[in-house]
Amino acid sequence: MSSILGISAFYHDSAACILKDGKIIAAAQEERFTRKKHDFSYPYNAIEFTLNFVNLKLSEIDQIVFFEKPFLKFERLLETYVAFAPRGFVSFSKAMPLWIKEKLFQKNLLFNKLKEHDKNYKSDENIFFSDHHLSHAASAFFPSPFEEAIVLTADGVGEWATTTVAIGNRNKLDIKKEIHFPHSLGLLYSAFTYYSGFKVNSGEYKLMGLAPYGNPIYEDKINQLVDIKDDGTFRLDQKYFNYSTGLTMTSSKFHDLFGQEPRNPKHQKLTQFHMDIAASIQKVTEDIMIKLSKSIRKEYNIKNLCLAGGVALNCVANGKILKEKIFDNIWVQPAAGDAGGSLGAALALWYLDQGNERKINSNDDMNGSYLGPEFTQNQIEEELKSLGAIYEIVEYEKLINQTSEYLSNEKAIGWFQGRMEFGPRALGGRSILGDPRSEKMQKNLNLKVKYRESFRPFAPSILKEDLSKWFELNIESPYMLLVAEINSKKKIKMTEKQNQLFGIDKLNIKRSEIPAVTHVDYSARIQTVTQKNNKPYYDLISKFKEKTGCPVIVNTSFNVRGEPIVNSPKDAFNCFMGTELDYLVIGNCILDKNKQNSKIKKDYKNKFELD
Repeated sequence: MSSILGISAFYHDSAACILKDGKIIAAAQEERFTRKKHDFSYPYNAIEFTLNFVNLKLSEIDQIVFFEKPFLKFERLLETYVAFAPRGFVSFSKAMPLWIKEKLFQKNLLFNKLKEHDKNYKSDENIFFSDHHLSHAASAFFPSPFEEAIVLTADGVGEWATTTVAIGNRNKLDIKKEIHFPHSLGLLYSAFTYYSGFKVNSGEYKLMGLAPYGNPIYEDKINQLVDIKDDGTFRLDQKYFNYSTGLTMTSSKFHDLFGQEPRNPKHQKLTQFHMDIAASIQKVTEDIMIKLSKSIRKEYNIKNLCLAGGVALNCVANGKILKEKIFDNIWVQPAAGDAGGSLGAALALWYLDQGNERKINSNDDMNGSYLGPEFTQNQIEEELKSLGAIYEIVEYEKLINQTSEYLSNEKAIGWFQGRMEFGPRALGGRSILGDPRSEKMQKNLNLKVKYRESFRPFAPSILKEDLSKWFELNIESPYMLLVAEINSKKKIKMTEKQNQLFGIDKLNIKRSEIPAVTHVDYSARIQTVTQKNNKPYYDLISKFKEKTGCPVIVNTSFNVRGEPIVNSPKDAFNCFMGTELDYLVIGNCILDKNKQNSKIKKDYKNKFELD
């Protein structure tokens, strides 16, 4: 049996995955083990997990593949410095020592790190390197349910490419077109993330969540920064940016154009200005993605689209592409960012380099993205005992019934079942759950459990068979990567007075029968749930529907702001004890907050650095 270990590391979201005979067996991000969000270090723990999961030593792995080519990345750094010299000397001089010491000689660095897993690992001859954007494209196409598809990849930057178009057909994948650094849709969006006072490579989804509170009144000004052609290709005017040469994203010319300096999150609150900025860059991003989609559909005349790269996590833009009916079918890689590069590199090696036959799965090959660690009932009980937890062990039917009862009584539940999710979204394996009918749930979860900004929306998980009755969506969305509107029959019309409100004042208006998951523009980031992908979660929502008539529950990731999603029973218990969650349901154990020893409560509000 052939085995491939895929690795992504050293930029952000390090991860590892293992294929056996081309089948995706296990994958996880390093952050889940180290508890350091977006951890970019060598993924020692993620590799250990994948090896243990398949019961192989590193010396028994056939091939190891890294998700990008360091020499090409170094070439970009050098050429960028030469092109902008002497303006970029500060950033160049800061980057150079690390490149010369470690990154340039990555094969040697990887070999030395890999030996730490297994002293019998003796040769680096089985280490290979993929291309960054090819890794992204492979992660999107090969697990998809399509025999043939156009693959659109957009992110910050790989080696040189920032946007690529590839054509996938059975076990083949060819990159046809590229847009190169410094022209980048991902970096354009990140520049506005930085300008709005959020962390780059972390806060982009906040900007997306903030956008519906504003109006896109700065669209014309953004069009001075970026020249967008009819086919969606674009060029960024580098006078407005500082990421090529400096240590910030935007330049003083950028700040002059919009009339304000970047927001300092420690001292400055979000204002209507930032909401309008968010709405404007979101609109421009959607326009570019729609134009690109239309032009590649017309050129290649292929009905299926696959998406990957960090921009593919912009589920609002994905929803707009779907709504425009440009393609018959769309599939988005759930780990669309750099973590998924580990998977794509391994798949590219299996299909493109080794020429193996591809069997197409009519759902997809991602196993619902439940590819991480799992804990037995014994392991859960042992860990809970050692932590001083007080719990009740119940049979499965009672567990489902009791949890659905708690939900219908507006309790906030920590839900920990089965394997951990791969990618940035919690999908019912490591989730915090709530009642979507509650008008208080969104605010309470944000302020009392997640300790994050009140404007942040929550996602609905819905039984697949009830989807069209509640949302304007007719295709599955198992990975929470499509945004669609609430069905008009479920909407509550706003009054004239409510329509006059601006910005954050819009937050607490009841807009639908499920206000906790209805964003201010009547949209929602939807997860469809099937019995095949996640039986316990499906059974829970079904039981909740039986009790309430509502086939939807609130699903947000099991963590607090700035913390990675919980991985182990210990992580789950710590988060439970450090927040105002009412119950923790883990394996067959139910924990009631009121019965826990108050002395082991945690101060979670300030434990993690704000993201």
